[in-house]
Formats: sequence, C-alpha cells, structure tokens
Amino acid sequence: MKALLFLGCTVPVRNLNYELSARKVCQALGVELVDDPALACCGYPLKGSDQGHALVIAARALAQARAHGLPLVALCSACAGTLAEAEHHLAHDPIAAEAVNKELEPLGLRYEPGVKATHLMRFLLNEVGVEAIQAKMTKSLEGFSFAPHYGCHYLKPSEVLGGLEDPENPQSLARLIAATGAEAVNHPRLKDCCGGGVLGADEELAGSLAGAKLAELDALGVTAMVMVCPFCNVMFEGQQKAIAKRMDTKFKVPVVYLTQLLGLGLGLSPDEVGLKLNRVKPKELIKAFKE
Repeated sequence: MKALLFLGCTVPVRNLNYELSARKVCQALGVELVDDPALACCGYPLKGSDQGHALVIAARALAQARAHGLPLVALCSACAGTLAEAEHHLAHDPIAAEAVNKELEPLGLRYEPGVKATHLMRFLLNEVGVEAIQAKMTKSLEGFSFAPHYGCHYLKPSEVLGGLEDPENPQSLARLIAATGAEAVNHPRLKDCCGGGVLGADEELAGSLAGAKLAELDALGVTAMVMVCPFCNVMFEGQQKAIAKRMDTKFKVPVVYLTQLLGLGLGLSPDEVGLKLNRVKPKELIKAFKE
C-alpha cells in the first residue's frame, strides 16, 4: 500500500515529532510513504487574501500528485482540507480548471481531476482500518486517558471530505485512541475551535478559545490532549504558557499527536515517536514506556 506524503510548510519546521512518528507508524502498518521534494505549499496561507492564486498553488500539488498515480496524504488538517477542497472545486468547474492550467503550463504541469487528497488519519482509517490497526498493537495504553481534538479543517466542509463522518458527532479519533487500549475522553468542549484561525488578527480572542479548552482538560486531569493538526498544536502547545499567563492561571496539559500514541501501542519507544521533542512533556507516557 502506497501514498504520496504531503508535508506542507509547518510540519518540517515546527513538528519533527509528528513527521517522525507518522513515518514510523506507517512503516509498522505496511504503508509506504513516497516523498516528492518538488511538493511545496498547499496554498492555505494565501486563501484569505487571494483565492485565485491559492487555487493555482493547490492545483500545482494536485497535478504533481497525479503524475505519481498515488493518493495524496497530508499530516496537516489545513493542507488536507485545502487540497481536497481545490480538487472538488476544479473537478466541478471546468472554466476554473482551464484558468488554472494556463498558470501551470509554464511549469510543464496540467491539472486533471481524480486525485484523492486526504488526511493521513482518514487514509489509515479507510485503507487499513481500525480493526487491522488494533490487531497490530503489541503494548496496551490501558489506564491512560486522552482527550481528542478534531479541529475545524479535519471535519469540514464535510461534503468535500466525502461525508466520512458527522462533523457534529465526530468519532474517528476516539476510535483510534480506543484501539490502543486507552480511554478516549468525551468532554464538553470537544468540538471547540483552537483559535488559530484568528491568531494573526486578534491574539487575545485566539488565546481565550484555546485557553477555555485547556482549562477544561486540566480540570479533567487527562493524560494528554491528542491532535492531528500542526496549526492546532501551535495554539494548544506552542502558546500554552502564554495563554495561561494571560488568564492569570496555571495549567500544564501535555499535547501529543495521535501518531505518537499509535506508535507506542505498536511497540515503538518514546524516542522513536519523538515524545522528548514535545514542548509540554507527557511525563507519564515517557516514564511508562521508557525502556
């Protein structure tokens, strides 16, 4: 089983633990991730100010992926959503597709519909399956509790993402957490946004959104918060100390990537899944799985 890996901009710079654990988990599950160094940005950062050129950038990645004949899987929810949305738009709008192709022509590329762009977690769920993943677990995470954070781009727009799950009642991350033997905690702010979308315009509002969820999880005493998006990680882990200070409170909620949990369950060590690279150390996990 093969897939073309789309790393995007944020993961290689800020989230080496995510990339490391994702590659190790895919290897353990028999999924070959193919790299193409020519893949670059998905276009998401430009989308709010220049939709036309953002679409061209996304189409460039789709055209490159089509040449490989492989599904395109992203670690970042924003990348996965942007690429899937661009594919949906261009496949249903031949005028827009032709305009994009005029921009791509000097690069020797041409967009053609049919590329499957998705998040790595959805690829694992659909192509490997929860039961097969659970069957490969060699170490149980029973006794630990984790709060999934889905984030906006992982769930919406659902029609573009193929209606894979109800965005108002998401279950996919909880199912993968449960496959490790751990408890997936369903909490009141489960579907709340991380606030990252408004960070550049209103830092206080962004911090209040993330802070409310962090305070809730701190009170619940979960082992860690679990996510699949590096942009959400910027808010919940990268900004956590500043948010707590702004709220005049103290909390320390470990934040881990779902691939790190799956890796521990698959028998990988804390070092192999990059737990020591996490900014808020998940000390319970590191201690429990230390060799």
